[in-house]
Amino acid sequence: MAAEIILTSELTCPHCGFRQTATMPTDACQFFYDCINCGVLLRPKAGDCCVFCSYGSVVCPPVQAAQPCCRAPA
Repeated sequence: MAAEIILTSELTCPHCGFRQTATMPTDACQFFYDCINCGVLLRPKAGDCCVFCSYGSVVCPPVQAAQPCCRAPA
Protein backbone atom coordinates (compact mmCIF):
# COMPACT_ATOMS: atom_id res chain seq x y z
CA MET A 1 0.00 0.00 0.00
CA ALA A 2 1.39 3.40 -1.00
CA ALA A 3 1.86 6.07 1.63
CA GLU A 4 -0.66 8.90 1.60
CA ILE A 5 0.63 12.07 -0.05
CA ILE A 6 0.41 15.11 2.22
CA LEU A 7 -0.58 18.30 0.38
CA THR A 8 -0.02 20.91 3.10
CA SER A 9 3.31 22.07 4.46
CA GLU A 10 4.34 24.74 6.93
CA LEU A 11 6.89 27.04 5.31
CA THR A 12 9.33 28.78 7.66
CA CYS A 13 10.94 31.97 6.39
CA PRO A 14 14.72 31.75 6.92
CA HIS A 15 14.90 35.55 7.18
CA CYS A 16 12.31 36.32 9.88
CA GLY A 17 11.21 32.89 11.16
CA PHE A 18 7.54 33.46 10.27
CA ARG A 19 5.58 30.26 9.64
CA GLN A 20 2.83 29.99 7.04
CA THR A 21 0.81 26.89 6.15
CA ALA A 22 0.46 26.47 2.40
CA THR A 23 -1.07 23.95 0.02
CA MET A 24 1.45 22.39 -2.33
CA PRO A 25 0.66 22.16 -6.04
CA THR A 26 0.44 18.64 -7.44
CA ASP A 27 0.98 19.63 -11.07
CA ALA A 28 3.97 21.99 -10.81
CA CYS A 29 6.99 22.85 -8.68
CA GLN A 30 6.83 26.07 -6.71
CA PHE A 31 10.15 27.85 -7.17
CA PHE A 32 9.20 31.11 -5.43
CA TYR A 33 7.21 32.08 -2.36
CA ASP A 34 6.73 35.55 -0.85
CA CYS A 35 6.91 35.67 2.94
CA ILE A 36 3.74 37.49 3.97
CA ASN A 37 5.45 38.76 7.13
CA CYS A 38 8.70 40.33 5.88
CA GLY A 39 8.27 40.26 2.08
CA VAL A 40 11.42 38.25 1.33
CA LEU A 41 11.16 36.14 -1.83
CA LEU A 42 12.02 32.55 -0.93
CA ARG A 43 13.80 30.42 -3.53
CA PRO A 44 14.87 26.77 -3.31
CA LYS A 45 18.25 26.01 -1.78
CA ALA A 46 20.89 24.56 -4.11
CA GLY A 47 19.97 20.95 -4.90
CA ASP A 48 16.31 21.29 -3.86
CA CYS A 49 13.52 21.30 -6.44
CA CYS A 50 11.18 23.77 -4.74
CA VAL A 51 10.59 26.01 -1.72
CA PHE A 52 8.70 23.23 0.09
CA CYS A 53 11.73 20.92 -0.07
CA SER A 54 13.94 23.74 1.26
CA TYR A 55 11.76 25.46 3.87
CA GLY A 56 8.69 23.29 4.41
CA SER A 57 7.77 20.89 7.19
CA VAL A 58 6.75 18.41 4.46
CA VAL A 59 8.57 17.94 1.13
CA CYS A 60 6.71 18.30 -2.18
CA PRO A 61 4.33 15.57 -3.46
CA PRO A 62 6.70 14.12 -6.13
CA VAL A 63 9.53 13.74 -3.60
CA GLN A 64 7.12 12.16 -1.08
CA ALA A 65 6.20 9.62 -3.77
CA ALA A 66 9.90 8.99 -4.59
CA GLN A 67 9.34 10.36 -8.10
CA PRO A 68 11.54 12.73 -10.06
CA CYS A 69 10.70 16.36 -9.56
CA CYS A 70 11.50 19.39 -11.67
CA ARG A 71 14.73 21.24 -10.97
CA ALA A 72 15.19 24.91 -10.15
CA PRO A 73 16.15 27.13 -13.07
CA ALA A 74 19.86 27.97 -13.38
